Amino acid sequence: MDFLNSRIGRNIGCLSLTCWLTACAVGPDYRAPDMAVPDEWHSQPQTGVRTDNVEAPLLASWWTVLDDPTLNQLIDQALAENRTVKQAQARVVEARARRAISGASFWPAVGASAGGSRSDSDVSGDRETWDGGVDASWEIDLFGGQRRAFESSTAQLAAVDADLRDVLVSLLGEVALAYVDVRTSQSRLSYAERNLESQREVVDITTWRADAGLATVLDVEQAKSSYSTTLAALPSLDSALEAGKNRLAVLTGQTPGSLEQILAERKPIPVAPAEVVSSVPADVMRRRPDIRAAERRLAAQTAQVGVATAELYPRLSLSGSIGVTAAVASDLFSGGLEATRYGLSLSMPIFSAGALRQNIKATNAQVDQALATYEATVLAAYEEVENSLTQWVNEQRRHAALIDSAGSARLASELALMQYNSGLVDFQTVLTADRQLISAEDALAVSDGEMTSNLIRLYKALGGGWSVFPPPATASNEAP
Repeated sequence: MDFLNSRIGRNIGCLSLTCWLTACAVGPDYRAPDMAVPDEWHSQPQTGVRTDNVEAPLLASWWTVLDDPTLNQLIDQALAENRTVKQAQARVVEARARRAISGASFWPAVGASAGGSRSDSDVSGDRETWDGGVDASWEIDLFGGQRRAFESSTAQLAAVDADLRDVLVSLLGEVALAYVDVRTSQSRLSYAERNLESQREVVDITTWRADAGLATVLDVEQAKSSYSTTLAALPSLDSALEAGKNRLAVLTGQTPGSLEQILAERKPIPVAPAEVVSSVPADVMRRRPDIRAAERRLAAQTAQVGVATAELYPRLSLSGSIGVTAAVASDLFSGGLEATRYGLSLSMPIFSAGALRQNIKATNAQVDQALATYEATVLAAYEEVENSLTQWVNEQRRHAALIDSAGSARLASELALMQYNSGLVDFQTVLTADRQLISAEDALAVSDGEMTSNLIRLYKALGGGWSVFPPPATASNEAP
């Protein structure tokens, strides 16, 4: 065994000399695409939006500006228990393992074997044979195919990690939007129930006036019809409320109905701040996780061109083995017959009917697809931010008008009823004023929710919350 080890040692230098061949890697070197980035948003309002760096703590934990402890609790629960997040985390673990598998191709494969047999013959009698050995093989990465595969798996790992962060951004937005929907439904129910009580009082008044000969049966029936119409709207609002609660339960990893205790009490819709934090387009493109994922998948696919190109070139492999044979098991490692074998093999494709070159062509087409996907993702992100900014500004204008409308409708309803009781107007005036009040207050409740929902959509479009988890360590493209 010492003799064999010395011979193998003398060949280590020879094996090392081949490593310089791995310095070249066929296929294109990746360059990040350069897309034109506007300096500012087209819909950037003059007031109400402050431009800040995307790393600003306010943008990273944007939901805290709503100052709602229940929402904070639900978001913490979602981050810990949401099943979609767990799936994304498992995909990161899978991608990390596949990168390690790809990196293992740079190292020799070593195996061992051992066995024994016994034969019984009239000529030689009983005979035992024992053998053991170690064999190894190593494919030298002559033209960088393995390196490109490792580069691709590294980029894919970064893409999957960005997917996880995109899931987080979406989850935070969905939880907050579902919570606002619940509070909006509760607000609409409160308005409807208050108006229902007022309409019941109107029914009593018209009934009394009809009994006194001061009103007609028509007035009574119209009052009852208006009351029943409002009453009929309550089940739909109840259904929307329960659907919102169930949605929140699922988003937080719980069964529907689990949140009844913390959501049963009606609370106001979280109020959006007067000023929100935005960021410049360049920051959004650099930090938004779906853009990052698309860019890393483009890098991964570009590396696959090198993998496909390397198939055109020769493959160089080294192999060797050490074997020992003995008649007695105890002599296997001390006095057995030793044998070694080592060799060098070179193989290369000669004829494949053009399949290898067509594979390169197909891989290049996949790169074009990945590039188009990346560009589409960037444009969609810009569109989402522009739309969110526009909706934020316009809803503020709409909300201010609805506040005035609801206030005037409330006063008109009170005046109409007072004048009706005084005999100055007919009951149709009361009904008209009543319908306007119901419509205005319901629209105001919806707008209250939309104000906050638009803030949530804006922060989601900006990629807010992507850094809830610590950023991953940057994976090196270098072979291990």
